[in-house]
Amino acid sequence: MKKILLIILMAMICLPAYAQRGDDDNLPKGKVYVYKQANGINREMEIYFPQGKKASQKPVAGIILFHGGGWGGGSREAFSYQCNYFASRGMVAATVTYRLRTKDDRAAMKDGQSSKRVCIPDVKSAIRWFKQHAKELGVDPSRIVAGGGSAGGHISLLGTTNPGLNDPNDPKGIDTSVAAYVLFNPALSKSDAKDPDVDFMQHLKADFGPAIVFFGSEDKWMVNGWTPAATKMKSLGITSVDMRIAEGESHAFFNKQPWKDITLIAADRFLNKLGYIKGEPTLQMPKTGEKLVVKR
Repeated sequence: MKKILLIILMAMICLPAYAQRGDDDNLPKGKVYVYKQANGINREMEIYFPQGKKASQKPVAGIILFHGGGWGGGSREAFSYQCNYFASRGMVAATVTYRLRTKDDRAAMKDGQSSKRVCIPDVKSAIRWFKQHAKELGVDPSRIVAGGGSAGGHISLLGTTNPGLNDPNDPKGIDTSVAAYVLFNPALSKSDAKDPDVDFMQHLKADFGPAIVFFGSEDKWMVNGWTPAATKMKSLGITSVDMRIAEGESHAFFNKQPWKDITLIAADRFLNKLGYIKGEPTLQMPKTGEKLVVKR
């Protein structure tokens, strides 16, 4: 009996990773590109293309999503499900590997510097690479959407609004501005004010693009970080930010079902209004009744 149990256990250990992790890992994989090298390490971008899409055809809108993980963890696979969906709806969708901060980074920071800053140059490099290769990817560089979850939402905002923290090896003459944002509980913090380079509040301007933002009502990052930003947006006359709340949910709620699909349906309709996606969402709202509430 013990021998049989041992054989079963060994078989489970040897199973492909996707067999143990869940349905999302059975999704088609994107095509992996290296958008830069840093200290001999490849920084990768996994791109999902619409089925049958050829670069020679009319360019489509693109979206780049940055994973969360507290600026020091996580992986690009966190947004594989979303990227696969956006590609199925006609966009070229990318999820990105970027430099993560380490304990050594924290120790090396000067007074007033946040170690979050080490993530941001890669965000800018990724966006520049996406724009630079827009023609071969079949992307319209004037219709690129950026976003991400938690820390990834934070760095996507800073990478597109802060003129600093550039990689000196990036191509010159390509900016990192984007047309719109899809943000999953972006982790903004009042403590960011100690380092202007990581403080979205100090780079938020009246020309901030359209955005859809998702938060759980119990998420402390919303109250402590996003609410002050929303107040400043109002003072600047910004009215193009669509905020959706999942009542009773906390941080990272969008990573689980049915919220994963619910947020995608809302993002789909937001992008449809911008003309980046056509037709109705191909996902269905849950029969269990969960829904997002529009926050005015």
